[in-house]
Amino acid sequence: MLVNHKSKLLLSLCASSLLLTGCMGAAVGAGAALGVSAAKEGGLQTSIKDEAIRIKISDLWFKRSTDIFGKLNLTVNQGRVLVTGVVQNPEDRVEAIRLAWQPKGVKQVINEIRIGNSSSFGSYAQDTWIAGQLRTRLTFEKYVQSINYSIEVVQGTVYLMGVAQDQQELDRTIGIARRIKGVKEVISYVKLAGYDADIGPTQTSGTNNKTSSSTYSGAPVGTVTSEPVPLSTDDMTTQTYVPPASGSANPSSVQSEVLPP
Repeated sequence: MLVNHKSKLLLSLCASSLLLTGCMGAAVGAGAALGVSAAKEGGLQTSIKDEAIRIKISDLWFKRSTDIFGKLNLTVNQGRVLVTGVVQNPEDRVEAIRLAWQPKGVKQVINEIRIGNSSSFGSYAQDTWIAGQLRTRLTFEKYVQSINYSIEVVQGTVYLMGVAQDQQELDRTIGIARRIKGVKEVISYVKLAGYDADIGPTQTSGTNNKTSSSTYSGAPVGTVTSEPVPLSTDDMTTQTYVPPASGSANPSSVQSEVLPP
């Protein structure tokens, strides 16, 4: 009986230890996440607002269509929303962007949704590898504050979003991305610290293609021209205007100006 009691006591202590370790691990993880958010350009409060926007858009997508939710990627930085991915129906692209404008605090929606067949497993694995390689290289690049960059890769195209401390850091980051094997193109929506204006894409090709780049600024509110977007694709009798989305996939919807060097 004494041995059995000691065994139970030992098991109880072990279980308590594991539970305590798990709680401490969760606390450490939460603390680390808060530390990362606080260290980002814009601070903790901005990161919390961005996360709230991301969660709200994801919820709207999920309720509207599992195809939209499952096939699109979402990045939010200081109220700027970047949507990437591949859908088969143009209607899904329109609806995804319409919903992305709904949450309070959204300042800009960048439409980089492609129309076509979904990526194969091999293509998805390649994209994941490219993103991992780029994140690792930026992390160990002492002249780049990698914490301020978000990375998405779709079918070999790298999308960058975030805040660069200066033009030299941004050029260095884009150069690192272009040199990774398998990268076809780099599209940057990174803005420079201290500049609040919406920006358009900076596009450069990968190592296997000729280099070309162009930088555009997004049109200010009230100067954008675009066709009205239906509120619902099922009911074409009622229409409402929604703010258009900028993005290299549909440049004709935005009046742009070349940024000064």
